[in-house]
Amino acid sequence: MPQIDDLDPRTPIVVGVGQASELLDSPDYRRRSPVDLAADAARDALADTGADPETVAAAIDTVAGTRQFENSFPGARAPLGRSDNFPRSVAGRIGADPRRAVLEVAGGQSPQHLVNEFAATIAAGEAEVVLLAGSEAISTIEKYAKDDDRPDFSEHVDGTLEDRGLGLRGLMSRHHAAHGLTDAPSQYALFDNARRARLKLSRDEYATAIGELFAPFTRVAAANPHAAAPTERTAAELVTPTAVNRPIADPYTRYVVARDKVNQGAAVLIMSVAAARRLGVPTDRWVFLPGHADLRERDLMERADLSASPASVLATRHALEVAGIGFDELAHLDLYSCFPAPVFNIADAFGLSPDDPRGLTVTGGLPFFGGAGNNYSMHAIASMVERVRRAPGSYGFVGANGGMMSKYSVGIYTTTPSPWTAGNSAALQAEVDAWPAPEEARHADGWATIETYTVKHSRDGRRTGIVVGRLEADNRRFLALTDDLSLLDTAEPIGQRVYVQSSGKGNRVAASEAAFPPPGPAVLKDRYEHILVRRDGHLLEVTINRPEARNSLHPMANDELDHAFSAFFADDDLWVAILTGAGDKAFSAGNDLIYSASGKPMWVPKNGFAGLTSRRSMPKPVIAAVNGFAMGGGFEIALACHLVVADATAKFALSEVKVGLIAGAGGVVRLPRTVPPKLANEMILTGRRLTADEALAHGLVNRVTEAGAALDGARALAADILDSSPTSVRISLQVMEETRGIPDVVDAVTHHSSAFDDLMVSEDAIEGLTAFAQKRRPRWRNR
Repeated sequence: MPQIDDLDPRTPIVVGVGQASELLDSPDYRRRSPVDLAADAARDALADTGADPETVAAAIDTVAGTRQFENSFPGARAPLGRSDNFPRSVAGRIGADPRRAVLEVAGGQSPQHLVNEFAATIAAGEAEVVLLAGSEAISTIEKYAKDDDRPDFSEHVDGTLEDRGLGLRGLMSRHHAAHGLTDAPSQYALFDNARRARLKLSRDEYATAIGELFAPFTRVAAANPHAAAPTERTAAELVTPTAVNRPIADPYTRYVVARDKVNQGAAVLIMSVAAARRLGVPTDRWVFLPGHADLRERDLMERADLSASPASVLATRHALEVAGIGFDELAHLDLYSCFPAPVFNIADAFGLSPDDPRGLTVTGGLPFFGGAGNNYSMHAIASMVERVRRAPGSYGFVGANGGMMSKYSVGIYTTTPSPWTAGNSAALQAEVDAWPAPEEARHADGWATIETYTVKHSRDGRRTGIVVGRLEADNRRFLALTDDLSLLDTAEPIGQRVYVQSSGKGNRVAASEAAFPPPGPAVLKDRYEHILVRRDGHLLEVTINRPEARNSLHPMANDELDHAFSAFFADDDLWVAILTGAGDKAFSAGNDLIYSASGKPMWVPKNGFAGLTSRRSMPKPVIAAVNGFAMGGGFEIALACHLVVADATAKFALSEVKVGLIAGAGGVVRLPRTVPPKLANEMILTGRRLTADEALAHGLVNRVTEAGAALDGARALAADILDSSPTSVRISLQVMEETRGIPDVVDAVTHHSSAFDDLMVSEDAIEGLTAFAQKRRPRWRNR
């Protein structure tokens, strides 16, 4: 290792750390805001440098902050208000005026990732003095959210902000939400249960192992003045369910999951060696980062093994390799401990036991020190810097985990003079991304086996079973819910044979196929709640009957339309269908956004919006009679129909971009295949509206009628179709569908279809030729 005097002046070093905290029941509790807590920690970090705090603060050229929970999820609320520029608010409190301010993506990896990133930025000469800060005041916010005397934490700060967004891509999805994976405990429980089964441990044995893993953490937390829960507990206390230690998600009780009700802040100050010398920072405050790595695991359903996170292990090995040391040379460890799984993951890989004399945490861990949102590892880094300073020449390890054991950032810390060494995380990430992944079945049906599972426990005693399984037919992986909790209450659910069935509400598993009675015959009901149906000979008319909501569709209306159209396609005596909307204002305004924003359960039938947009087989003609607006999903319904009749008042638009959505029910696919590409692009990207006449000119509409006459026009078009052979109509649609994907015209023309053979032996074909020869109207029988 080089001597300090031999270091490159741009070598990055940590020179100051600080932590701040307050408990609700403390005599010095002051209702500090997240900005205040971070600023308190930043002041301590400035003082920790051993140099003049004001001089160091004036030299800060970059400030980067971690996100609070209230700014980490779509739709998250800040009940007491928040700063619109958190990093600059913190900087302003300490007298700094940085040229650059950054708000990092969400995730527990973010503090260590920021250290790694800005150490590299300093080494590249693109910054000299960087302040990293973060905080949470969740205890205060929850206590005063509904109080008349609540504080106001709102702040407006001028200046630029590099807001990197939430960074949740691949971590949250509608499919996960539909199957109960909306909370961290249920997600991580899948990993721990998979690990338990891999190790062939019983439920009780694994609970004991969790307790033994975390009991030493409580001792560290009990001695930490910043801990949110400074209480030493035995292994048995941690995992024994009680009124205050209720089950959260099997195998977790409340004591062994991250504690988010905290008021904590932490800050880390990094600068170049040249800046440290110029600002008068004593060398005994200098801490180096000889090893570092940042990797992202495959998304949940793409992981070959749900019992481990090999990317986290790879990141750890790489950071050690960059530092030029082995794991045994580490004197201090902090393994991210939001749940047992991330700790076990590293411990398994490197042969660590819960009673390792080094300890597995320097703070007390997230369940006991506190899971300060995305900022926990800033506290771990601060504590680690203090540890290695007290033991000069020793090495400390901080592993920071984010997402669903998804993102892992590693830092190695030491006072030993160490040059900055660029890592190779990018190449390793390419390797991770190339790992083979199981194929997923979004709609799963058939016999399967349970791969892992959990049971979520609500405060009111309700339980929800969540299963990850593999289909026996093709080994595809799927997510599912189950109402049969006896499946998951057995000694070992994993490996158990189950039956899975899909629906618009998602996948469900049960002990046998008999648990899913076959659906009744697809027969039209006499009455529906949200639609009207009318039979007129071989014609079916379906009316969306929600005029008060501009005929927008919520899940229940979608289900009724799906049922009606399934009955239509199954009924041999119905040959043509017309879909229209009640009233004269709108055919359909699309998705019912008011219902969607209500927080009530959302689903769409497997056959798609209105039971049409994802329906694979539409063997009989469906005509849209568009009266008024066909907006967003309403236009997508019309695009899915074979024919469209519009009245003169009709307007067509894919308006989803205007409300932050996309035309995901087929609009972005069907429209570019229907109209000229440039027009499709404009409509999709701007929400441009087309009049009925414009839609007719561009081939979106077959006929335009006078105002209020769309249904009559559709009936006239239906009569023209009904005058033809229903067998010929059906087979024409079939052949068009079969040849749609054949690009060569001659190949498409010569494509052999059994439909032609069916046509030639049909009674309708014989009747048509006979009636022509006899100069009479044919009597079609649809066979």
